[in-house]
Amino acid sequence: MDLSAFEHSGDVVHLKWMLVAMEMAEEALAAQEVPVGCVFVRDDKAIAKARNRTNELRNATRHAELEAIDEILENKTLTPQITQYPLSETTLYVTVEPCIMCASALRQMGIKEVYFGCENDRFGGCGSVLGVNKRLDHPKHPSYEAIGGYCREEAIMVLRRFYITENINAPKPKSKVNRVLKTEVLPSRNTPTPPG
Repeated sequence: MDLSAFEHSGDVVHLKWMLVAMEMAEEALAAQEVPVGCVFVRDDKAIAKARNRTNELRNATRHAELEAIDEILENKTLTPQITQYPLSETTLYVTVEPCIMCASALRQMGIKEVYFGCENDRFGGCGSVLGVNKRLDHPKHPSYEAIGGYCREEAIMVLRRFYITENINAPKPKSKVNRVLKTEVLPSRNTPTPPG
């Protein structure tokens, strides 16, 4: 993707990190996982990046965001002291809107902000299904902004490439021989698009 068109809009930084997240999604696809990838950024440096590993580890909680959070918490240079909100100075870039579980974990960890590619119409926790990030009041954990639409079409297409194939990890594989890859991506109805 050519980032030159975004140089003056301020979005180039977000797109740069979204491309790193997309690389992780491609890695997940190659490993026959649902292709979601993410990168956590602090002080303009990637401090952790991860992909879904639910099939590999046979654990439905091993989403990309939780994999990366574990990496951050285990690294004493990234979390030198115990604090209530270890991600308060950290931004997440993820290819798909965090699910309700991950959106809640991010809020509990005090994430600064989240940028994502496409909406998660089935399990989205940042507004598509439930607004765990800020629409739901919480007496203790601060809300965070979640902005979608960065590399949206690319995120949708990598998901489609996964779902058009046979999932060898599914309990009852369904025949997909007649499926056709859709290439048209409709505009978002729930998520504001980034400026530019």
